[in-house]
Amino acid sequence: QVQLVESGGGLVQPGGSLRLSCAASRSIFNIYVMGWYRQAPGKQRELVAAISSGGSTNYADFVKGRFAISTDNAKNTVYLQMNSLKPEDTAVYYCNVQPIPGGRNYWGQGTQVTVSS
Repeated sequence: QVQLVESGGGLVQPGGSLRLSCAASRSIFNIYVMGWYRQAPGKQRELVAAISSGGSTNYADFVKGRFAISTDNAKNTVYLQMNSLKPEDTAVYYCNVQPIPGGRNYWGQGTQVTVSS
């Protein structure tokens, strides 16, 4: 079992920045993959960024060059740094972890990000 708690969402103007945090209830060292997803109203949940235990990262095309995913093993936390935010980035952002390949996925409760002037 892994409990995940996201924080850092909020209201920001276009062009602004936010950093989301996802604190895990156990060590994230050697977790197979951790990621951030988002879901806008009326749309399906989609992958934003992911990072593997080896440090490899994967980004959706719509955030490349603007967002960065990282981890702090000492704090059992995964981050999503979001820069140059656009109104279309408005969504609920969810943290996800899959501790082992093919194993169960765990989700956080989500944090709202609203980009608006």
